[in-house]
Amino acid sequence: MAQTILKNMRANVCLRSRSTILKTAACCFLMTLCTSAQTSKATSSADAAKLVALEWLWNQAQVIRDSVAVASMIGDRFVNTEWDGEVTDRGRFLADFADPKFQPSIMSIDDVKVEMYGATAVVVGNYHTKGTYGGKPYEHFGRFTDTWVFQDGKWLCVASHTSLLKK
Repeated sequence: MAQTILKNMRANVCLRSRSTILKTAACCFLMTLCTSAQTSKATSSADAAKLVALEWLWNQAQVIRDSVAVASMIGDRFVNTEWDGEVTDRGRFLADFADPKFQPSIMSIDDVKVEMYGATAVVVGNYHTKGTYGGKPYEHFGRFTDTWVFQDGKWLCVASHTSLLKK
């Protein structure tokens, strides 16, 4: 009988030990998961801030017609869809900067939101642009959607789309 009690006690100790080990492992797993989620969230937040800054720089580069700066921000297979439905590739998009008829004086964005999807991000917001084209004044208010991918250690815009709200 003493041996049976001893066996049961050992079995209970083993079960408690297994239970404790499982609980400890589960706690460690949850702590690791929370830590990586916080690290990922901090990284996402930093990347989102970088992307908003890049969007702002893009607009400033357009105002001063710095096609080199914009070229460094867009991918090789960049696609642009303008407010009027015109679709252009990277070369055509950059060539528009060299066009002396294009004279923007204001390009601003607001209400910018960034959604992160790993190494891809979608940036949306409102824009206001004003200037002249071929001597004729223009002023547009609209919305934009830019898709960015993280490639070769930097963020590159691979697609841009604008929709006109009002002229």
